[in-house]
Amino acid sequence: MQLPEKFVARMQRELGESEAEQLCAALGGEPSTSVRLNPSKMTAPRWDTTPIEWSSRGYRISSRPNFTLDTDFHAGAYYVQEASSQFAGYVVESVVGSEGACRGLRVLDMCAAPGGKSTHYASLVGAEGLVVANEINRSRAAVLADNARKWGLGNMVVTCNDSSRLAEFEGLFDVVAVDAPCSGEGMFRKSDDACEQWSEANVAMCASRQYEILQNAFRALKAGGVLLYSTCTFNRTEDEDIVKRMCEEYADELVEAEKVAVDDEWGVVVGREGVFQTFRFFPHKVVGEGMFMAVARKSADIRTSGRLLKPSRKVVSAVDKRSAEELKKWVAEPDEMTFFEAGSTLYGCRKSHYDEIESLSGRLAVIYSGVAMGQIFKGRLKPDAALATYAGLRRDAVACSEVDEDTALRFLRKQDVAADKFEEGVNLVEHRGQALGFVKRIGARVNNMYPNSLRILK
Repeated sequence: MQLPEKFVARMQRELGESEAEQLCAALGGEPSTSVRLNPSKMTAPRWDTTPIEWSSRGYRISSRPNFTLDTDFHAGAYYVQEASSQFAGYVVESVVGSEGACRGLRVLDMCAAPGGKSTHYASLVGAEGLVVANEINRSRAAVLADNARKWGLGNMVVTCNDSSRLAEFEGLFDVVAVDAPCSGEGMFRKSDDACEQWSEANVAMCASRQYEILQNAFRALKAGGVLLYSTCTFNRTEDEDIVKRMCEEYADELVEAEKVAVDDEWGVVVGREGVFQTFRFFPHKVVGEGMFMAVARKSADIRTSGRLLKPSRKVVSAVDKRSAEELKKWVAEPDEMTFFEAGSTLYGCRKSHYDEIESLSGRLAVIYSGVAMGQIFKGRLKPDAALATYAGLRRDAVACSEVDEDTALRFLRKQDVAADKFEEGVNLVEHRGQALGFVKRIGARVNNMYPNSLRILK
């Protein structure tokens, strides 16, 4: 891989000759592979791993498995997330006080696709909390929604909007994270495209867009809330200069956050830019990819609205009592749930989330929220595939069929599977105890209900 000459020159100016040389040498090496376990589905890794120092459920894997053919991956039992990226969750729980103190928080992830950090926040805030994960690019937002479904906590709302639309929800969120679109220098050794597309002009364009997004994110943050900014790039223009500009423009509205403890042995370069504590990840210092993060708080002394906006249109509506009784049969905590209809699909969410979902859906482009339950025909639920991977699914609501790996992979490829493995009617397909989806047996025939859009192609 040939690094762009102007990138090398920039790093020499910003880091010095020796540091730049080490960085560029590391960018020619092999990237590491890391995962983060879903605590509601997997308690220990199955591979030869090393724990990630700052992530309680994160592990580096000694050699990259074939994730595409791993049924646990499709069940949402873990997320393939780069080690440096997992530091975002550590920052949030450190500033808030602990992982337990995060429970019940409202989090806005402003640039969320494909979903690594969003699902991490979803685990931190727990079932009581809510994560609004926004992505302006519709195709990337669709991937984000798929990952929210697989993670299966039912506490995420996936939106597809310009950041200015989220800013209308002034002062609503306890934590706002901006993993801003950037020039991608930290991805050079993982992506040839990132290297080929790099230019000084793109750096400048990204910086302009990053600051606009960060300003909009700041409006959505409540007084006293946590602001987390990150990029996967090295240059100061997109990193320190952005938060420095925030400090200058919002001097009276920003304060230091609680100090995040970082062990010297981790290799993370800790600094400060105004009220922001900053963290730099260099691949010649950490076993991970390049990343920059910065954290501060919005002053508790300023006034923000913090109120939900009234929907400008009616998109969701509560289901009738008979439908609700049918849906309650499928969830482990029915008394904690509200069920609603959006389009032709029935959904479930915690009662405490319904007002937020109604408000967001009535003013934004929401493409997924809560858990998709399915559709009711003749009084019986035809379950949506998302319900299978929902952590709150009541497994005794349906016949559960544990299948071997070959059958599980045939199911995930949406191929035919033998009828003798299933009971008559709807069955939940499981492998190694992880739920994958549904089939319906009708006599000697089996209808594979796995979505075409998710099927394994190889």
